[in-house]
Amino acid sequence: MSAHEITFVEVGPRDGLQNEKTLISTADKLELVRRSIAAGARRIEVTSFVNPKRVPQMADAEDVCSGLPGAAGVSYIGLVLNAKGAERAIATGRLHELGAVCVSTDGFAIANQGQTSDESVVAAKAIVAMAKTAGLKGQVTIGAAFGCPFEGEVSEDRVVAMATALAEAEPIEVGLADTIGVADPAHVSRLVRRVVAAVAPLPVRVHFHNTRGTGIANVWAAVEAGATVVDAALGGLGGCPFAPGAAGNVASEDVVYMLHRAGVRTGTDLSQLIAANHWLASVMDRKLPAMVAQAPAFPKPVQEN
Repeated sequence: MSAHEITFVEVGPRDGLQNEKTLISTADKLELVRRSIAAGARRIEVTSFVNPKRVPQMADAEDVCSGLPGAAGVSYIGLVLNAKGAERAIATGRLHELGAVCVSTDGFAIANQGQTSDESVVAAKAIVAMAKTAGLKGQVTIGAAFGCPFEGEVSEDRVVAMATALAEAEPIEVGLADTIGVADPAHVSRLVRRVVAAVAPLPVRVHFHNTRGTGIANVWAAVEAGATVVDAALGGLGGCPFAPGAAGNVASEDVVYMLHRAGVRTGTDLSQLIAANHWLASVMDRKLPAMVAQAPAFPKPVQEN
């Protein structure tokens, strides 16, 4: 039985833009945040604190944070990969959550973070502790949880063991990311159920890419299996600079349309998301991958006399 409500996390300002060839201005990033808030998003991943030489799209992390609008009930998330990044994020004084990432395989962990998989778990737990010490919330996501671009299949037992270890740090949730979009609904259902059981009562968060067209089905499988927090990016933009072939995230508009039609509340306004999609398409100067924004409204809005 699926949940009647999920927590929606808009990751467009960070994961949606970090792999774009065109550098997006700080002003447009902040406008994306404002439009996400207007659409009802209450948790927003606004930037990442990484090496600007490796990820130039996120070089303005501090500037983005300094320009964030004050908004009651909105939690701003900064992604960090190491202690230095965590220190930078904390120093802004504008974030509410630090998002740590560890990786399921040595091959990807070394490419992504310059450390082994086990070392990435230790680092993620330390970041959660740093967040708590600073009075912030700490969350952690297991990258390449469903498959690795360098090593192929990933053992479900390995992911469950990592989730169990991460839960010891008492983050606000444990996330599973299909970084390269290789998951299928059956795999998602099995793994999410196992991780939900392993980390209870902590919530499980999911992050899917639509590289092979299975993203939206995977979201539904995850929600049915007990995931209660779902990431998505406006327009379906996104990708990982260190994961060959990683394409866009599941689109916020598509995820919200599906969940709302199925009776699952997200706290967001679909019409506002579609309007934000059209604005973002003009910024990117191209049509975005999201499907719902390209289709006629359904059901049709009632015309008032």
